[in-house]
Amino acid sequence: MSVRTTTRRRQLGAMMRKLRARKGMTLEEAGGLVGVSKATVSRYETQAGPVKWIVVDALCREYGATDAEREAVVRLAKDARQQGWWSSFADSIPESMNLLLTLEDEAVREDHFSCVYVPGLLQTRAYSTALQKANEIPLEPAEIERLVDIRMKRQEILTRPKPFRLWAILDESVIRRVVGSPEIMREQLGRLLEVNDSPHVTLQVLPFSNGAHGAALGSFVIIGGTESALDVVYVDFHTGSLFLEKDQELERYRLAFEYLRAQALDMEASFALIRRARKEL
Repeated sequence: MSVRTTTRRRQLGAMMRKLRARKGMTLEEAGGLVGVSKATVSRYETQAGPVKWIVVDALCREYGATDAEREAVVRLAKDARQQGWWSSFADSIPESMNLLLTLEDEAVREDHFSCVYVPGLLQTRAYSTALQKANEIPLEPAEIERLVDIRMKRQEILTRPKPFRLWAILDESVIRRVVGSPEIMREQLGRLLEVNDSPHVTLQVLPFSNGAHGAALGSFVIIGGTESALDVVYVDFHTGSLFLEKDQELERYRLAFEYLRAQALDMEASFALIRRARKEL
C-alpha cells in the first residue's frame, strides 16, 4: 500500500464498483456514456491514480445513484486529494509514518495491542520525549522535539468533533517498565487513569498472572475504516513497518485482538492495577 492509496480513495473505488454493478453495466459501457475510456473507469474503481470529481459525478448519474449517494461519492473524490495537517512534515518523515497518519486521520476506530510501550495516542510529552532519547541512533534535540510534536498533534484525533473510538490493551510490562524516570512514569500512568473519563476510549491490562497468551504476534494496531473492508493492520518492527489489508491477514489479527480482549482484565480491574503500579513507583 502506498501513501496515495488512502482510505478515502479505497472507499471511493469500492462505492464506484458497487454502483456500476448495481446498474449492471460493463466498464466499457460506463465509460462510453460519459466519454472516458474503459481503462479510466477501471482506474477509478481500483485506486490506481488520480480521479476527477466531475467524471465521478457523471458516472454516478448514469448509474442511477441517489442524490445522497452521488454527493457522498463526489465528496470522497474531492477529499481524496486533500492534504492532512502533517503535510508540512511530509518531506522529512518516513513514508510509513506518512501513511500511518493518513490512515489514522481517516479512520473511525483503532484497536491497539501493546506489549512494550504505551500507545502513542496515550503518551504524555515527557514519556514520548524519553522514548526518543532512548533511540539507539542519537537524535538532535530539535529532531526529538519535532517527532514529539507530531505525536502530540496525533492525539487530537481523540477529541475531534466526530469521535474516534480507541480500544487499547496493554501488557502489564507496559505499565511496569519505567521510561525516563519514576516521575515521568507516574505522570504517564496518571494519564492512563484519565482515560476512565473518556466515553470513546477503552483501556484494559493483560496481567502477568494470566501467564501465556495469544500475543505472539507482538504489538499491532487494527485501524478501522468506515466499513470493515477498509480496515488495515499496522505492525511496527524495529527495521520498518507493515501495513496489511488482505482478508486472511485482517481476520488473523481480529481474532487475536478478540482473544486478548477476553484474556485481559476488565476496565475496573485494569485501572486498579495501574493505580497500584503508580503507587509502587
